Amino acid sequence: MDIVIIGSGNVAAVLGRKFKAAGHKIVQILSRNAKAASELAYEWDTESTNYKSTINKQADVYIIAVSDDAIPEVTEDLKLPGKVVAHTAASVPKEVLKNVTAHYGVFYPLQSLRTEMTSLPEIPLYVDGNDEETRTKLSALARSISPEQVAEAGNEDRAKLHLAAVLVSNFTNHLYKLAADYCQEEGLDFRQLVPLIEETALRLKEISPKDAQTGPATRHDRETIQKHLELLNAHPQLKEIYLLMTHSIQQGD
Repeated sequence: MDIVIIGSGNVAAVLGRKFKAAGHKIVQILSRNAKAASELAYEWDTESTNYKSTINKQADVYIIAVSDDAIPEVTEDLKLPGKVVAHTAASVPKEVLKNVTAHYGVFYPLQSLRTEMTSLPEIPLYVDGNDEETRTKLSALARSISPEQVAEAGNEDRAKLHLAAVLVSNFTNHLYKLAADYCQEEGLDFRQLVPLIEETALRLKEISPKDAQTGPATRHDRETIQKHLELLNAHPQLKEIYLLMTHSIQQGD
């Protein structure tokens, strides 16, 4: 397919690379960030533009890969009649595009993506469209870059998936950050915990999170929990989180 990508951030960059690797042609990248757009255009051997008035109107699919808050600005006065247009935001309804085209939808990658990724990750994709033509075209595009991990999801399901994704990715990474800060303050090497982090994540391929839960809270090991709390007296924010998580784990037993 011929694709125009609107945006030049993390999602735009990684999806663009996946599209190129799958044999699609990126005919243009549109972004208000001229430097980032030029760099991606050079990488993909295509053209870039900073103005909606000069957007290429001959592509098969238009992917709007910008932040949630930027979508209304990007779509204002954008008219692509007859074209399939989709944004990549989980929490934004597809109807935000209804004034852009008669064929609008969502192309949501359920993955944490960063521009500097050295390898292309597996990306579960959730598509939605206001009509059969849109759903069919977006599904075909999704399967071309993620053959085994494509599903349809409407506005409500995508919002719920995004919430769950925040819990398992953003919140978990924040715990890593707090642990790294603690290690630094206490003269420890956070890297010693990386094998544990990897093993904990990988075991979820085999068993449920409930069955994977271990530790003093699960065992109701009061003595160990009390020792940990004493160690955290100098780290009040972390102590509060420790108490909250311990209570939550024990409530779920």
